[in-house]
Amino acid sequence: MTYPSPPLADGADPLGASLHLLRLEGTLYNRGELTAPWSVSVPRLDGQLAFLAVTHGRCFLGVDGEAPIPMAPGDLAIMPHGTPHTVCSDPDFPAIPLIDIPVEKVSERLEVLRHGGSGEMTRTMYGCVRFDHVAAHNLVSHLPRVIHIDSWDNDAGSWLQSTLRLVAREAAQLRPGGETVITRLSDILVIQALRFWLENSPDAQRGWLAALRDPQIGRAMAMIHAEPGADWSMNRLARAVGMSRSAFAASFTAQVGVAPMTYVRHWRLSIARDRLLNTKDAQASIAHDLGYQSEAAFCRAFRRHYSIAPGSMRKWSANDVRD
Repeated sequence: MTYPSPPLADGADPLGASLHLLRLEGTLYNRGELTAPWSVSVPRLDGQLAFLAVTHGRCFLGVDGEAPIPMAPGDLAIMPHGTPHTVCSDPDFPAIPLIDIPVEKVSERLEVLRHGGSGEMTRTMYGCVRFDHVAAHNLVSHLPRVIHIDSWDNDAGSWLQSTLRLVAREAAQLRPGGETVITRLSDILVIQALRFWLENSPDAQRGWLAALRDPQIGRAMAMIHAEPGADWSMNRLARAVGMSRSAFAASFTAQVGVAPMTYVRHWRLSIARDRLLNTKDAQASIAHDLGYQSEAAFCRAFRRHYSIAPGSMRKWSANDVRD
């Protein structure tokens, strides 16, 4: 579901403004107490991001087609696309599906997994989250299958280790209100990790991801994301970021891959599609919120972009759910 966002303040960090839109909804948090030898396989998690943090001991993270990733205390790994993976003490040890291992339910979303032999203990914090904004799905689509952050990296160490210590303390004690604290800290971990990767990975230095970090183009994108229904024009966006119209158009198109007003149009229609599929908002209300002069104008633009009328898309989605 998409909600209005506050305007972007002068001097605001454009990447931070876009990350602010990544509203997280945790679906599962799992505290692992795993004794060697052990190996747990996790299936594909459609529409979810999974993360694994190691707070004690060591383990390996395995993803098909890639070498096992060794993980030590303070390490964090994120699977942005919910890719199937295995977490284990030994890559050669046979894996057991996570769904087949009994867990202790602490609450609806928090559980404790105790599993393995009689060897070395590894403690983990594992979670699955959904994103609740079109901006999130766009961002995630540009991320790799696995993001691994080493806490011994000088740039990552301080924030990662301090946050993980808090998560480990709350997970170990499970005091009243602990689930709320764990979910909030886990959200922080995910956002911090994504930001760290976006700012430091060579893979994030080009295309749409790089544009998000550009002081001027990123600011324009963040403004569009925050207020999609505003009366945007090329001149207004260029003035807002302190560029000439021609320089702004050329730079935006080169970095983002489409012209500014095309991006505005695509962004509005992406949000419209999200609202049609996930809310009961009236078409007229969606059209008004997204800056269309009339419902008819909105319907024409939507059909031209998606080759289906907005009402038909909503009916198709409802029928698909019932089936």
